[in-house]
Formats: sequence, C-alpha cells, structure tokens
Amino acid sequence: MSADALKREAAAMALDHVEGGMRLGLGTGSTASWFVRLLADKVKGGLDVIGVPTSEATAALAREVGVRLTTLDDVGGLDLTVDGTDEFDPALNLVKGGGGALLREKIVASDSERMIVIADDSKRVKALGAFPLPIEVVTFGAGATLRAVEKAAASVGLSGPLVFRSRADGSRYVTDQGNWIVDASFRQISDPKALALALSGIPGVVEHGLFIDLASMIILAGAGGVERIDPV
Repeated sequence: MSADALKREAAAMALDHVEGGMRLGLGTGSTASWFVRLLADKVKGGLDVIGVPTSEATAALAREVGVRLTTLDDVGGLDLTVDGTDEFDPALNLVKGGGGALLREKIVASDSERMIVIADDSKRVKALGAFPLPIEVVTFGAGATLRAVEKAAASVGLSGPLVFRSRADGSRYVTDQGNWIVDASFRQISDPKALALALSGIPGVVEHGLFIDLASMIILAGAGGVERIDPV
C-alpha cells in the first residue's frame, strides 16, 4: 500500500471511536486530513458532531467537506482529538509541528479527554529526534531566543543545527499565530521530558513540538495491517 493509503487506513480506524454528540479536535496534516474527509462522509450520513480545527488549513477543509465547526471558547472541553504525528517513541511521546500548527494542536489536545494519534509505520522510532523538533518562537528578539534554545539544549546534553523554517520562495515561515518556527536537529532526544521542561522556561519560546503524556493511543497502519498501540 502507498503511504497515503496507509494514512487513510489509520484514519478510518480512528473513526470507529467517534460517537454522535462528540466535540472533536481536528488535527492538521496529511494524515489528519484523511480523518476529516472520512468524518464528513459520516456526517452526511447523519452523524451529529462538532469540531475544533487546529489550523486555518484544517478549518478550510472542514468547511469544504461539510463538518460543522466551533471554537474552544464556545465548548466546555473536547471529548476526543484525532491528529497525526511526525514521530512517536515507545512511551507514546510525540514530535509534532511539521505542518506548522504545533501551538494550536497542543492547546486542543490538552483540552481533550482523549487524543488518538493516527500514523503510518514510518513514524515509529526508538528515540525521538530524527525529525527536527519544531519550536515556535515570537518574532521579537528571535536571535536571542535562538541562543537561549541552544543553551537549554546543551543543559540536557543536546546540540545540533537550529534553523528558522522558510517557505518555498525563501521567505520566513509564519504560523497561524504570527510567529516563527525554529527546526532543531537534535538527532536523538534521550530525555524528552527534560528537554520539554528546559524549552518551556525560555521567554521567547511560545511552544515546542514535544507532546508528552498527551497521546491516549496510537493507531498505526503498516504493511501488515492496522494496529492499536496503548500506553504501557
């Protein structure tokens, strides 16, 4: 099966956990977009749910396919968030933010009773870090923030290139919240919790892409089929 077909399989299994009346967090990225499209098919068949999108791109897709939307301010918490990931380790720690929506994704996931992560088998790693860690930073004093990130990483034994994300035309990538993203190539993050704590203490860091203790399960599609992975 192609990577895209595997993503669709994972999204389809996640849909089995959706019930009528649910308030759903709708993730961002190619895998999450499959979930939104499949959810729309159920909505057309009579399923009554409402969603909170984690990005402007997801909001546009949901409106296009007919999924009713709301905001976190208008609902008293979410029942379930379904989102993709760039990496996950055996403890179900995640690296997210490849699509640039890590801040909204973490806010939505944190406000949900459960988070189901859908992915293809290429996202499973023994240790996080092969995928560059996205770090969202404010534009003011970004150079100083970059130096602080470097020092924070060194304090937990990590180093590697820190690069401001750019668009295809060479311009600086700007998030939906008007911030910049630093992609940090640490290669192997042996202690994700320690790094998360160190990064969270930097004033210029808005959010980082380490999602610790947020995933309730992983639905993983691979050559051998689809499997469910629960926290140990």
